Amino acid sequence: MNTLVQLIRRLMRAVARFLNSISRGKITPDSITTIGLLAHLPIAYLIATGHFGWAAGLLLVFGLFDTLDGELARLQKRASSAGMLYDASTDRFKEVLLYSGIAYWLSTTTHPHNASWAVLALGASLSVSYVKAKGETAVKNSRLTPNEINRLFQDGLLRFEFRIALLILGLASNRLLWATIIIAVLASYTALSRLVKIRQALHVQG
Repeated sequence: MNTLVQLIRRLMRAVARFLNSISRGKITPDSITTIGLLAHLPIAYLIATGHFGWAAGLLLVFGLFDTLDGELARLQKRASSAGMLYDASTDRFKEVLLYSGIAYWLSTTTHPHNASWAVLALGASLSVSYVKAKGETAVKNSRLTPNEINRLFQDGLLRFEFRIALLILGLASNRLLWATIIIAVLASYTALSRLVKIRQALHVQG
């Protein structure tokens, strides 16, 4: 998995250099982030209307924008707290769009009650990010070392990129319901386990 992540980063680094060169620096990381967010509107529509192949392809392409904007920010030396906030916030908006599309599609099937899985998957996914954000705030005043803090927030089965990868696989294989159920269960576990580990670390330091 780490090898694949490194390959993707190298590819996006090359794309970032190309875009920066042809635009002479006029394409900014925030513009890439915004395009990635807006692209999830038609993706959510495609999911809601059952066009899973197209949705999977577009989600794969625009999912890479999460790496591209970071590489472009580093290349242009524009990495900032404001950019990180915008990027993290738009990731949550993307998930709201995607799971809304999934919930709508599931509500039109012969078992509309399965739409509740999309609601649970969305809630669990947002909880993973919420625990991370609040945990980072809580540990700032602790005596934890930077390495200990990094380990706390790198843990977890289902970070954002893995949730998106599961959705792509579910769409591509026409197993969207099962992908949604897996995300709901594993994201819930990830949020709870991360919460327990952060609390334990803070109690030890308390």
